[in-house]
Amino acid sequence: MITRRQGLKLAAALAVTALPFTRTAWAQAKTIRIGWQKFGVLALAKQQGALEKRFADRGITIEWSEFTSGPPLLEALGAGSLDFGPTGDVPPLFAQAARGDLVYVGTYKPPAAFHGILVHKDSAIKTLADLKGVKLAYKRGSSAHNFAFKALAKAGLTPDDVENVDLPPPDAAAAFKTGSVDAWSIWDPYFAIAEKDPNARLLTTSEGIVEAWGYFLGNGAFASQNPELITEILDELAKVGTAAQADIEATTAALSEITGVPADVTRVTLTRAGSDLGKVGTVSDEAVAYQQALADDFHALGVLPKKLTISDIVWRPKAS
Repeated sequence: MITRRQGLKLAAALAVTALPFTRTAWAQAKTIRIGWQKFGVLALAKQQGALEKRFADRGITIEWSEFTSGPPLLEALGAGSLDFGPTGDVPPLFAQAARGDLVYVGTYKPPAAFHGILVHKDSAIKTLADLKGVKLAYKRGSSAHNFAFKALAKAGLTPDDVENVDLPPPDAAAAFKTGSVDAWSIWDPYFAIAEKDPNARLLTTSEGIVEAWGYFLGNGAFASQNPELITEILDELAKVGTAAQADIEATTAALSEITGVPADVTRVTLTRAGSDLGKVGTVSDEAVAYQQALADDFHALGVLPKKLTISDIVWRPKAS
């Protein structure tokens, strides 16, 4: 039988011998897997190879995977298939509820009118109150989901007052064009593209209805093991965004090339009120409070299956 004294010595010996293995497990990543969508500062960073240049001298490579919306991006992030990616305000709530291994690591600020609700040009829908009873399309779990609900609430309506149609942007665009849905809640650049259609009419933007918050999230294991890389990614994105904001014409051309969206439409997305690509930072208390209120609202509406504590999955950089 091992005595208590022998047990303590054995534990100490194991702790010492375990240290090299711990260092190996926490060795800096050699590949950063990033999910991206065709808008904003991350898309510009991809085109410029900004992150590749930042990490080249350390032999760190960047792998990119494109997504059309936040929910599938965060599903991949939470499952460990990605390390970093951007999203709107709602997708992280569903990802946290599903117990995905992810953390909030940063924020960006889209313009106040980043979203819009569109109806058909000749539609009888003239006000938000007229949405009662119609087919309203949006991607469930996306930021457009939140906007749709807040817009309905502004008119004294609830989600039960409309026929909710869950469609990703490409499918929603087709359904709207054919008249299969009556109204569509969507974000830029899809919003700006659809708004250009002469058969579409803007009912309202998100300005004054929802506060604009966007988030960068990281895989939980990646963020805990590579905090310095997260800090550097955010720093580089802020630099890319600041430079892009200082030259909107060049940025318009660059994003138009990335997305295939005409330059005049792209310019609309970049010049909406409050647009500032340089507003990239770590997660503030204000951002956490906003997300917590949103999580509470969605739980009260029965959309989220359980109450969430947002601060449980907020990553904070170490003090220098």
